[in-house]
Amino acid sequence: MEFLYWVSAFFFVYPYFIYPVLLSVLVRLHARNRNLSELHQDWPPATFIISAYNEEAVIAGKLENTLQLDYPAGKLEVIVISDASSDKTDEIVLRYAQEHSHIRLLRQEQRDGKTAGLNAGVQQANGRVIIFSDANAMYKPDSIYQLVKYFANAHVGFVMGAALYNDSGDSGATESEGLYWRYELFLKNMESQFYSVVGGDGAIYAIRKELYWPLEHDDINDFVNPLQIVAKGYAGIFNPEAICYEDAAEEFEKEFRRKRRIVNRSWRAVTRYLSWFHPLRSAPFLFELFSHKVIRWFNLVFFAVLFISNIVLAFSTVHWFYPLSLFVLTSMVGMAGMGALLNRYGKPIPRLAYLPYYFFLVNWAALLGIWDETKGIRHVTWDHVRDS
Repeated sequence: MEFLYWVSAFFFVYPYFIYPVLLSVLVRLHARNRNLSELHQDWPPATFIISAYNEEAVIAGKLENTLQLDYPAGKLEVIVISDASSDKTDEIVLRYAQEHSHIRLLRQEQRDGKTAGLNAGVQQANGRVIIFSDANAMYKPDSIYQLVKYFANAHVGFVMGAALYNDSGDSGATESEGLYWRYELFLKNMESQFYSVVGGDGAIYAIRKELYWPLEHDDINDFVNPLQIVAKGYAGIFNPEAICYEDAAEEFEKEFRRKRRIVNRSWRAVTRYLSWFHPLRSAPFLFELFSHKVIRWFNLVFFAVLFISNIVLAFSTVHWFYPLSLFVLTSMVGMAGMGALLNRYGKPIPRLAYLPYYFFLVNWAALLGIWDETKGIRHVTWDHVRDS
């Protein structure tokens, strides 16, 4: 029972505490030696692909933001992919396309999902570099430069920017997601220095066009395509100076659905494309992949084993540590339960409660996403989590 306790305790804390420390040490000892020279002239033609489904509330603002991007004139084309939008999204895009020749609309007549649209969009793109974005992601003016400049290094296959959350939301879900995402950006920065970023970000990342392989419609593009690129021997770079801003989900339920959908597709990506990697040559990246993603998706299983073994040990030994540990774990569950109860009745959730509640919520969503895949449930289409 003690063996179960300590093994489950290790894997429970590993993704959040041990892995970041290990990664920091590895960066100090053996950061990957790559010459990140920057382009200063002869900027390549680029295609900016915006994915949209019923985005009439934000698409005009997105296109206005896009028109302000700082990139050499005539070298940036914009393709808006509409996944059979049923609102005024297409109408708004066509109005901009009439006024600006480098903007065009690519509409899917039936709703096939984002990845199907990207397959079509990349095929029609004229740029040598493809930048992927979402309709609500507002870029800083120099972000395209910041993404493209590192392609001067032939070893760089994709570059990911930093999607930051606006401060407008004041809900527990918004703040919890903001804390989580700051932690994610820290990991991506360390991974970039050590070997390669594990995934991209659909809001802001760029690839070499020749490194885009047509994806299955149920693939999650900003995870699968980076996996493919790294498996082919290229690296993914994180540049925190390439910045966009977007809103987080303002309700825990919306964030729960989003996490469930993402993990469902990400778990399928790992099982589908893991065979692309050589176990020895890709060992550093596989270490990152399992530490950052896979172990975390099963975190709630480790917590359950930890909690049950802790109960047995607390009542069968005289060592003071196990009752204390059980008190801490029980307090976490109690605070999360209080957060769930307050959220259900629309009451404000204090910080002490909403952080544990968010933790258990997203980990439960991860398990359900994997469970969906075992049952043959595949999330292909998506709805944004913002209020309309």
